[in-house]
Parts: sequence; structure tokens; C-alpha cells
Amino acid sequence: MSSLVSSRLSFGWADDISLFEDLSFTVPGGRTGLVAPNGAGKSTLLKLVAGELRPTAGSVVVDGAVGYLPQTLPFEAHRTVAEVLGVAPVVAALDALAAGDASDAVFATIGDDWDVEERLRAQLDRLGLAHLAMDRRLGSLSGGEVVSVGLAAQLLRRPDVLLLDEPTNNLDVEARRRLHSALDDFGGTLLVVSHDRVLLDRMDRIAELHRGEIRFYGGSFTDYEAAVDAARQSAESDVRNAEQLLKRERRQMQQARERAAKRSGTAARNVKDAGLPKIVAGKLKRDAQESAARADDVHGKRVDDARSRLDQAERALRDDDVIVLDLPETDVPAGRTVLTARGLRVRVGTRDLFADKGIDLDIRGPERIALTGVNGAGKSTLLRLFSGDLLPERGEVQRAEGRIAYLSQRLDLLDPERSVGESLAAFAPRLTHTRRMHLLAQFLFRDDHVDLPVAALSGGERLRATLVCVLNAEPAPQLLLLDEPTNNLDLVSTSQLEAALNAYRGAFVVVSHDESFLGAIGVQRRLHLADGVLS
Repeated sequence: MSSLVSSRLSFGWADDISLFEDLSFTVPGGRTGLVAPNGAGKSTLLKLVAGELRPTAGSVVVDGAVGYLPQTLPFEAHRTVAEVLGVAPVVAALDALAAGDASDAVFATIGDDWDVEERLRAQLDRLGLAHLAMDRRLGSLSGGEVVSVGLAAQLLRRPDVLLLDEPTNNLDVEARRRLHSALDDFGGTLLVVSHDRVLLDRMDRIAELHRGEIRFYGGSFTDYEAAVDAARQSAESDVRNAEQLLKRERRQMQQARERAAKRSGTAARNVKDAGLPKIVAGKLKRDAQESAARADDVHGKRVDDARSRLDQAERALRDDDVIVLDLPETDVPAGRTVLTARGLRVRVGTRDLFADKGIDLDIRGPERIALTGVNGAGKSTLLRLFSGDLLPERGEVQRAEGRIAYLSQRLDLLDPERSVGESLAAFAPRLTHTRRMHLLAQFLFRDDHVDLPVAALSGGERLRATLVCVLNAEPAPQLLLLDEPTNNLDLVSTSQLEAALNAYRGAFVVVSHDESFLGAIGVQRRLHLADGVLS
């Protein structure tokens, strides 16, 4: 039986921007992954299902209790783990009962939750949170721990329908595995918005929100990609066939017009030579014109039909733009050392982040390095030390003369007030205007998009703007440092990032928990940071 039914759902924002119109779909039981480009309305759709937003028309009917984990959790640093889990009153009542308070108020607070502590510990242990005390404040937790606590809170409520919005953001590899396991055992209806291909490959089906409609594909995300690719190839073939048909019909119409004009001219000469009366000659002329018009109408209809078929075929094409690049200026010879670090140590607050001997590392040639480790291990700090954005307490970093580019999680390298075109001009002032426009087009910035301010760009657009500036900077970078670059990127933007990095010829170090992404960009060397030691 279906657990979630949307009937002619419509929603728009206060500025009359319509997001959905007459959107109808049914989500059956089991696990469903919801995918779409950023800005298509995935998070808004979950909020409508959860009841946090009201539709402007239509309805969403959910069979049973709903649990909802938003992409950005309401963060109040002073709240305790018990409060976030929603068990603080029950735990306090159980403690009061154990201390001898058998009042009606205590029993009313406990209700049917006599096993709450047992369920609580089991759920926290499953998500790797057994070490958390109930009185820990959110402000003392890592971003990944906050997300895991939020998920535990939803699972403890035992919902029939569970809605998750990007649940693996900020989770390290081990935390992602625990989340996958917990969701595998969830017995209700699960609807997950995610760009995590490993998680999406564990789904029973994929729901794609595309051009205001939802289409379901049975099987995993890999199956979905294969189906979409097959549809794309078929659509491209249909477009080519429709283009050829339109050209043929136009050519035949032109040929028919030329034949009619030739016959009309011949007939006029014959009438003149025959010396026929004007009334007879006029009738023959009109008959010829009417015949030519009928033929023209027939061919015109065929051209219109061919044009309609082409329009229909083009509408079936997907508009997922692809980045195709060649970046010879970023080439780094195989033997060149681009970075040497010796004995790096740094203090964060009151804690020494790295072990006594510090961090040692050599990066030579166009190496592709993945830096992994649990949340809080110091990966981002290490990238900042490599880039020079942070100075070490001890040790030193030697960098080659070529440029080092550091892309933080915040993507704050560009001036938000400048346009995309102005940003590239600042990074590459010697480029001609024509060359800059060509490079921007390669990174999918065309027409008016070139003049958009950086502050107005989406996450994926800002990443592309940063990449076009960094990769074409003067001088070109020999070493890229990227910190969780796929966080909050849709699947199309992630593919575009992969294309850019595969065209890059220098060295890079990338921090990421996305194994699919690391495989796609050809990582050759893996470094793991744990307990202050890089191995």
C-alpha cells in the first residue's frame, strides 16, 4: 500500500515564483531516493510533505506518523543531547521514579516509554554515538555528530514515513556506513533527498524531479543512470532524424515552388503564342496559381509537421550541460616537487592537533591525493597549513614557485560583489576579452550569466566560477587543495567538477568522504589522518 500520495500539488513563493504546478505522484513503501538539480525544489517538497509548508493548491496525504530530518538542523548550542532526542522529560521522570517519586505526574510523563533508555542507547550505539552523555551540549559536538543525533531523534519516534534531506552531508566514512545500516533496517516508507551516490545505490527506486514532474525509475541509482543515458541517446537520435526530415521537407517544398513557377512561366508563353482570348487565358492562369497554392499548402503542412517533430524531440533532450576542457598551462612534470612539509604542528584552542613528531609530506609531480579521516581529525586544518592560510606552531612548509590554490568548504575565494566576468579578469588580466568569454562559456557561463554577481550564484555555479578563475589564473596552479568540494552539490554539478579535475594536469589534495567522487577523479594516493598521525 502507498504511504504518501500527492494530488495536483502546487506551490509558489510570495514573489509569485511558481515552483510546482499540478504535481501528482505516489511514493510506495520501501526506500526511495529523490534526485534533481539544485533549485528544483527537492527540499521544499519534503517540507510540504512534512507539513512545514502549506501548498497553494492540491494536497499531500501521508499514511501514518512522519519523521523529518532537514538539511540544515535548527542549531541551538545550549541544548543538550537529551533535549534534541526529545527524551529529556521522560529520562528525568524515570530518574525521579527511581528516587522514590511515584506521583501521577511522573507516571503521566513516562507514559508507554518505559524502555526509552534501552531504545535510546541501542539507537545511539548503532549510529556511533554511544560515547555521548545525555547532558552534552550541541555546541560541543562536531557537525557530523549533530546530524547523527538528529537522525537518532527521528528514529526514536518510530515514524511510519521518514523524510531525510541530505543526511550524509558532514559525515565521515564510518558515520556514513552506520547511517546506511540504520536505514537498511528501517521498515517504513523512506524518502531521501541526496547527492550521495553510495546511499542512492541502496534505494529500491529513484524518483527524479525534472521540469516540474516526478518520474520513477525502479532499482538503484546505477540503474537510474543507465536508464537516463539510454533515454538521452534515444532522444539525440530522434533529434538528428527530425532535423534531417525537416531539411528534406523544406527542400522538397522549395523544389515544388520552383517547378510551379517554371510551369506557370511556360503556360503563360504558350497562351500568348496560341493567341487565346483574355478570359480563357485568365482562367488558365488562375487554375495554375490555385494548383501551385494547393501544392504549397501540402508541402507547408509537411514542413510544419517536421518542425513539430523536431521541437518535440528537442524537448525530450536533457539539459545537463557538460564541461569539456583542455588545461595545458596547469601541466606539472612528473619529477617536480610542488610541496614539502616537515614536522608540522599546530594548536587548536587548548589542544595540540598533530602528534609529537608532527606531519611530514612530499608531493611530487601531478599526484592525485585523497586525504581522509574522521570528522575533527584536522584535515581542513592541514590543508590550510599547506596553503599558507594558517601558520604552524612548529615545522615548515616549502612550496614550489607555481601557484597553490585553496578551495575551502565555504567557496569564499571570489569577491561576492564582482561579476563572474570581472572575477576571471582579476585572476587572468592578460587574457583578451574574446578569450575570457570563450573560457567562461566552457564553464557554462554564457550571455547574461557572465554579468551575474558571485553573491547571486548557487552552490554549483559558485564552484564553477571559482574553478574557471583558479584553473586559468596567471600563473596557472600547480597544486590544488580542495576541502569537501562536493558538499551541497547536485549530481550534475558534481559531474562537472569531475570533468574539470580530470582535465587538470597538476597535483591536487582533496578532502572528501564521497568514494564515488574519489574514484571518478582518478585518485592515485590515499593519506589517512588519525590520532594526529598521517599515514
